[in-house]
Amino acid sequence: MKVTHSLPVGCVWSGHPVGFDLLTHGDQQFVAFYDAERKMTVGMRLLGEDAWTLAHPEGIWLEGRGRLSSELGWDSHNSLIMAVDEAGYVHLCGNMHVDPLIYFRTTRPLDVTSFERIDHMVGAQEDRCTYPVFMQGPNNGLVFRYRDGQSGNGVDFYNVYDVTSKRWSRLLDTPLLDGLDRMNAYARMPEKGPDGLWHMVWMWRDTPDCATNHSISYAQSEDLVRWRAGSGDALSLPITIESGAEVDPVSPGGGLINMTQSLGFDAAHRPIVSYHKHDEKGYTQAYCARLEQGAWVIYQLSRRTYRWDFGGGGSIRAEIQLGGVKVESDGGLSQRYWHVEAGSGVWKLDPDTLGVVGSYPEADQPALDALSAVQSEYPGMVVNTRSARGTGSRPNEDYVLRWETLDRNRDRPREETPPPTPLSLYVLNKR
Repeated sequence: MKVTHSLPVGCVWSGHPVGFDLLTHGDQQFVAFYDAERKMTVGMRLLGEDAWTLAHPEGIWLEGRGRLSSELGWDSHNSLIMAVDEAGYVHLCGNMHVDPLIYFRTTRPLDVTSFERIDHMVGAQEDRCTYPVFMQGPNNGLVFRYRDGQSGNGVDFYNVYDVTSKRWSRLLDTPLLDGLDRMNAYARMPEKGPDGLWHMVWMWRDTPDCATNHSISYAQSEDLVRWRAGSGDALSLPITIESGAEVDPVSPGGGLINMTQSLGFDAAHRPIVSYHKHDEKGYTQAYCARLEQGAWVIYQLSRRTYRWDFGGGGSIRAEIQLGGVKVESDGGLSQRYWHVEAGSGVWKLDPDTLGVVGSYPEADQPALDALSAVQSEYPGMVVNTRSARGTGSRPNEDYVLRWETLDRNRDRPREETPPPTPLSLYVLNKR
């Protein structure tokens, strides 16, 4: 894979990082970001054309935040997310961290200049929304997931969209994950595995302090409605800490963090959960847990003398990241990693023991290296990237957004900020 060319998109706020979105749909591409004035900005272009058409969805005043709902504050949680429904209408949500629902939908198909604000989806428990996600559910339906509540005390709701009536309703009568006013779940979006089932991984957190994460957990479903544990036992909804869905009962302070929890599969379609925790000496290690005959077997991958000692509230920088386990053409399993001291790489895992027996080349590394070097002269800048989601009409092309900001600051204001930086789209050739 190599970079063929880049396209300018605009200039963006650089005082702190926050997630942008890039969505490819057939012959069109859509982008959502915060511009140099922190305004929510959306754009569209035809593939093969360089020019973007940009627009600013109109927000409402948030008295508690002292800003418009379409303007970014200082919170790195306030990512943007988009989706296109089966009728071609574009949906946009984001800029929320324990905030009232902020949601827009176009009035014309595939036209971001026609976004209008929608006051609510279902009209209940939409005053403290965080972590919005659009996903494709059963029968290609559009599903929306969000957390109601706050860190240490929240529930996960799922809504489903009807393209005919243009209305949302609850997919489930209850939350899917419920912290029972004692904790909240940090869950990955359910993923459809090679076995045709939906698989979901999460951990629990007791307070806003990220050191209180605990109990990596798992559930699977045929339809996102009926769920069962890895043992095969049916799970009553909502799923709670007492439901019996634990993979590894790591205690608070044990090194779990919600920034790293990945799902993969082996050749037999057995799910493998990748995560990190502290070992018996207090060092932070990479682990995999595989579902074997209805029970979870835990394997330690790394043997480093390094401890990621995190804690407190607000957005923090990742020091360790793990990808999902994949099956390679030679029959081995691969595990991608990044470590603040050891750098990045791809472990080769033995399919039977999950032990590290070598490494695989990082196939995309030359292209990634071309994007990773900081260009700004302002001290402390970092590179942010966002790969395109969706399916486009050019199967040999991939797309990556790139921009530079200062690093995370636990969602606190800064006295000084860098000047705006360019937001660029890079086109990569897969061949």
